[in-house]
Amino acid sequence: MRLFALSSVLIASLCGIQSANAANIYAGHAIAAAVCAQCHGIVNPSAGAPFPPLAGRDAEYLKSALKQYRDKTRESDIMNNIAGSLSDKDINNVIAYYSRLKP
Repeated sequence: MRLFALSSVLIASLCGIQSANAANIYAGHAIAAAVCAQCHGIVNPSAGAPFPPLAGRDAEYLKSALKQYRDKTRESDIMNNIAGSLSDKDINNVIAYYSRLKP
């Protein structure tokens, strides 16, 4: 019985740790609406926009691209400045938001 109680507490604490580190799609939406949507749109950019829509894009691709822009190993004057202001947490939140949208 004591082992069962101990394992229950351990499992509950591990679940809490995982959710504390999980990305926040609501924070991602706020960043996307304030920063990304002007060029990339939320779901679809305006007709004829030269920037790709981000909705539904692969999470690993988005993460890699944003970190490369932030670190200036991928060059774009606009994106280097925008991504340069994002923390890892911000990037994870934006990715969580955009990758869950339907294209």
